[in-house]
Amino acid sequence: MVARIITGAHYGLKDWLVQRITALVMAVYVLLFAGTVLVCSPASFVEWQALFAPQWMRLASLLFFLSLFWHAWIGMRDILMDYIKPTALRLGLQVVVILLLVAYAAWAIQILWSN
Repeated sequence: MVARIITGAHYGLKDWLVQRITALVMAVYVLLFAGTVLVCSPASFVEWQALFAPQWMRLASLLFFLSLFWHAWIGMRDILMDYIKPTALRLGLQVVVILLLVAYAAWAIQILWSN
């Protein structure tokens, strides 16, 4: 019998699937947004504000940003796990990335629902 040594986190299929789903959500939003901008062609701040006034547009934008941040987290986590070998430094950088992504998510919510 061969003893297998397993190292690392082994997120595997779940993260692969999340990357693909979040990429699909972002691609659909970009097409929706581009189509909306082409049809409405907002030129002033008031027109841009009116573009994001409907609740469905705000929710679609929020879904886009949450997908973007989740996608970015998985990518950054994998990069840090692959290239930063000292554990304390890697964990510190992961905490910084998490805090930044949470702050960006809060900022996106504030922007989307501000008047």
